[in-house]
Amino acid sequence: MTISPAIRRALLLFTLLAAVGVVGLWSALWVQHGASRGLPYRDAFAKGKADEWKALGGTWELADGAMRNDSDERGAKLVTGSAYWRDYSVEADVMLLGMGGDAGLILRSSDEEQGVDTYNGYYAGLRTIDQTLVLGRAGQGWAEVANRLGVEASAVTPSQWYHLKLVAVGCQVAASERPLSGGEGTTIAVTDERCLESGRVGLRSYASGGVWRNVEVRPATQAQMAEMLVAAASRQARVEQEQSLERESSWEMYASAPGTGAAAAPSSPNVQVISSLRTMPRLNPQMATVRGTVVLASPAVFVQDATGGVAVQQAAAQSLKVGDEVEVTGKVHTSPFSSVMGEAKVRVLWENTPMPPVSVTASQAATGAFDATFIEVEGRLASKERGAGESLIFNLDAGPQSFRTVMNRGRGDSLYNALKPGSMLRLRGVAVADPAYTHDLVPFALLLRSSDDAVVLAGPPWWSASHVLAVAVAVLLLAMTANFFFHRMESWRLRAVLEERERMAYEMHDTLSQSFAGIGFQLKAIREGMPSDLPKLEQQLTLASELVRHSHEETRRSIAVLRPDQPGSDGLLSGLTECARRLVEGGSVRIVTACTGEVARLPLRVADMLYHVGQEALANAIRHGQPRMLEITLAFDKEAVQLRILDDGSGFDSGDEQSGFGLRGMRKRTADLGATLELRSRPGEGTEVSVRCSLRALKTASPRAIALSRIPWRQRRHVTDSDGCDSNSYRG
Repeated sequence: MTISPAIRRALLLFTLLAAVGVVGLWSALWVQHGASRGLPYRDAFAKGKADEWKALGGTWELADGAMRNDSDERGAKLVTGSAYWRDYSVEADVMLLGMGGDAGLILRSSDEEQGVDTYNGYYAGLRTIDQTLVLGRAGQGWAEVANRLGVEASAVTPSQWYHLKLVAVGCQVAASERPLSGGEGTTIAVTDERCLESGRVGLRSYASGGVWRNVEVRPATQAQMAEMLVAAASRQARVEQEQSLERESSWEMYASAPGTGAAAAPSSPNVQVISSLRTMPRLNPQMATVRGTVVLASPAVFVQDATGGVAVQQAAAQSLKVGDEVEVTGKVHTSPFSSVMGEAKVRVLWENTPMPPVSVTASQAATGAFDATFIEVEGRLASKERGAGESLIFNLDAGPQSFRTVMNRGRGDSLYNALKPGSMLRLRGVAVADPAYTHDLVPFALLLRSSDDAVVLAGPPWWSASHVLAVAVAVLLLAMTANFFFHRMESWRLRAVLEERERMAYEMHDTLSQSFAGIGFQLKAIREGMPSDLPKLEQQLTLASELVRHSHEETRRSIAVLRPDQPGSDGLLSGLTECARRLVEGGSVRIVTACTGEVARLPLRVADMLYHVGQEALANAIRHGQPRMLEITLAFDKEAVQLRILDDGSGFDSGDEQSGFGLRGMRKRTADLGATLELRSRPGEGTEVSVRCSLRALKTASPRAIALSRIPWRQRRHVTDSDGCDSNSYRG
């Protein structure tokens, strides 16, 4: 079987496109899943950006060019990067904010969830409870390196900066720490036979807040790992460990207790519950002492116990974390819904886990019963705005109740930009009725600890005004496209019709027209060669010649109608004039034509109808009326086109019009197009034939009729006047 060149080119093009598609898909997968895609990486904390980080627990916020977690929550994590990163190192400067816990870095992490050790990955951190460098593996549990190498490490002290580094190459994992204030560091390594091969990086703290800065992730090599192993072996020798690195660094199960570091400080004996502060006199502030858990550390400090919450204005700035158990002593300033302890002295008793929120409705929070309390409430976002300083404000509605939330910008920019009005949110924060936050516009405001305290439950309703408008525009565009293709298909079909009409015209010209011409020539030759003594035969030949000539002219007129290069409405009047001239040729009948109004393009069927009706009216006038004058008028106005044929012949009784076949044909033609035909005649008074067709119907005509209107009648042989109509007078 022979393949045509067109098919061969199509197959070649298809093969080329398939090859390009395969290469493009492979490249996209390689870029997306590449082991080094996105490396090296350096955080943008100093620029106030952290949109790529995902929080799981904790209160992660940007502060002073660093990432800060002010929560004592156990196992708070913040992760980023690609799940396909394999051999790489992560390092950062780390500071612990409390005693009894640890903070550090995660490597090759996957399957992260909120909770303690709820991820698969390696972790290295600094722990204050035993002053050690921690290295271990989490996997819905915790397995730690037997950390004898950390015994002689420098003391891990809160509020001090350390440089922490964690490296993984193949199945070897190593970690090191070094105080930035000076001093000797520690290195520890382990070989994991069933190692995790790839994963993301992250920050993690356990029962202690922390601060991270200068986070860098780079591809790691075996040479870098060798340096870490040498440092670990040197440290090993100094602590008199003779076993091999792989053997001494075996995994051992380790469960850290919720230690508190130093012994818990004793509480004062005159401590009172927070709810009792509301009963204290307003005009004479008195000193009071309360004990509770820190539920908000920024932008203001709020302490809560089992009975309620109170705002704390510290006499001296002190770093506090969410979850700290504190004792507060200060002057109590009461208000209708809450109290404020001014000039307060805060004493941290111990570090504790953050307090869970109280789930309430917006209407319950609006009563003031939960003022200064850590609550959870749901609402639908009405609008958002940027407040003074670094605050972000969300205005929400929950049924008939309105309220607002305030949070620090920090990591909230991505949430602010992503949230759309109409979204359903679940929010956790401290409810306050302070006019400084409510501006007397809503009954309460919610102070959020971080952007992670706002959870999107559902997006805005789809049937919004903008979406309905977009759908309407899309439907309109679709309709316009469908209409375009419909008209295009109609144009193609009409073009085929016109081509077929042209072919028929040429066929008739080459067959019937030439046959009539040949027959006429033969009859003329016979008549010229016939003896002169046969007058009757000559008369019959003359009649036959006239019939052939007449048939030839009718054929030419039919061909002219079929030809696509003839004028339409603008040549209708000239066509009827020529028809009248042929009918009265050699006689004394005067032909007058006129055209009024602005010429409009007529569909071919309408032009055909007017031409044939006018032709029949002219023929009837010449044959039966014996007129001296014929008047042909074509009139256009805004609503209709009208053809009027008037003669001054003998006329006839219009009551007998149905008896003529020609008149019935005229009425049939006009009725098919919805036009009206009027015929006025009386014996001795001439005849008037008037045809009127609506132009409104023409404006709403089908594309086929409009396209056919461009088919002309016949070439003009006279001058067109200024208004586009033909007007002249002719005497036969």
